Amino acid sequence: MKLNQSTVAGHTYIQILKSTVLIGSSSVVTMGFAIIRNKALAMLLGPEGVGLMGIYNSIADIAQTVAGLGIQSSGVRQIAEAAGTGDAGKVARTASVLQSVSIALGIAGAIMLAALAFPVSWFTFGDHQHVVGVALLSLAIFLRLTSAGQTALIQGLREISILARINVLAAFFTTVITIPLVYVFGAEGIVPSLVAGAAATLLTSWWYSRRMPQNEPNLSAPQFRQELAGLVKLGFVFMISGLLTLGSAYVVRIIVLQQGGVAAAGLYQAAWALGSLYAGFILQAMGTDFYPRLTAIAGDHAACNRLVNEQARVSILLAGPGVLATLTFAPFVMWLFYSPEFYAAADLLRWICLGMLLRIIAWPMGYIVLAKGEETIFFWTEVAATAVHIGLAWLLVSTFGLAGSAAAFFGLYLWHSVLIYVLARKLTGFRWSAENRSIGFIFLVSSGLVFCATVFLPLWQATALGSLAVLLSGLYSLKLLIELLPPELLPWPIRKWVLRSV
Repeated sequence: MKLNQSTVAGHTYIQILKSTVLIGSSSVVTMGFAIIRNKALAMLLGPEGVGLMGIYNSIADIAQTVAGLGIQSSGVRQIAEAAGTGDAGKVARTASVLQSVSIALGIAGAIMLAALAFPVSWFTFGDHQHVVGVALLSLAIFLRLTSAGQTALIQGLREISILARINVLAAFFTTVITIPLVYVFGAEGIVPSLVAGAAATLLTSWWYSRRMPQNEPNLSAPQFRQELAGLVKLGFVFMISGLLTLGSAYVVRIIVLQQGGVAAAGLYQAAWALGSLYAGFILQAMGTDFYPRLTAIAGDHAACNRLVNEQARVSILLAGPGVLATLTFAPFVMWLFYSPEFYAAADLLRWICLGMLLRIIAWPMGYIVLAKGEETIFFWTEVAATAVHIGLAWLLVSTFGLAGSAAAFFGLYLWHSVLIYVLARKLTGFRWSAENRSIGFIFLVSSGLVFCATVFLPLWQATALGSLAVLLSGLYSLKLLIELLPPELLPWPIRKWVLRSV
């Protein structure tokens, strides 16, 4: 039995690493295109232009979340459940309703944002000079929501390689479109570039979704209503959750904008974008493959808890060295990705990295709530998180200035990590494995020490200490990741090294 459990765990780790590598590889390429875009925007527009891009993106994200009613996320869960039972008819029915409703919601969302362009512009910028830009964003809402229905089907069926291709191609086309538009039109090209990027994503997702084998169900009106009710019931909770998350980020940007102006908003946007890049591929892989797999076994608490621990272990080992590297080389990273004008964002980036590490630790537990369909618990945790984030941002920005906006994100996940652990214990009896407690402790302490070094030590000493931490943590993570895999899958030189070091 022990051998069987070891073999099962080995195959689970293989699946986790495989999906993470697939999504991670696409995210690395996407990150490369993001670097090119960000660098070009920074050189062409400066902090003000980057801040304006971030604010427009926030408006579009919020409008998409409200209009989308959470259908994409609930669709992933419904399709994953049906696929787990092998019910092809159920998959086809859900997919048909999902795609039809996504188009209808896209149209409604576009009309909604266009109609509210004046109040949205006034609330965001304090004037009506950006009304045309906000109205033009309505086209991006339609394109995004239509694409979301297609990608939800692909994700629910766990077609990870196809999702990876969509991400890469969408990033490529968005970069190719954005830079010329901003170069020619300056800040006036920001909104057209967002619309064109959404169109590129739609075309890419359509190309791949149409090639997937799908049954064409003959849905009666009662069947359509039944499928729609299932999507909307859970989707509404997802929508509120997404709205609260994006709304809090939007309000934080408004606080920064009011306290420090557009340039300060640009620095915050730059730090947030970089802080999200490295962690993003781990979180994206988690949502893409881990969430559907966890949903399929959510009724088995032992299996559910084991899978969460396994996912968390891989995620922490992958994220830890990257977080330490970003903490150490934050000023250089800001120069590389943007320009010397953005050096002041290095301190923000460090706070955000600490928050991202906690986020990566907490998210696998958070998916327990989603996989078990606990809508009420999920809703109230999101409400509480929003209140904590906005409250901390308001307090810390007014007290410590711009750096307080990033420190608020760290404070949010310090609180949220404790809360979500308590909830996971209540729902499934979840406990961290001894190995995960040890790994988490090592990386949390290391990150705290490197962060403090950047604050209290001269730059060269902090960089030397951080570089040593990055090297040692990288070797430590590599060794543990290799040990997770069955020995027979490893090349002999690596297997020999692992056996010698055990």
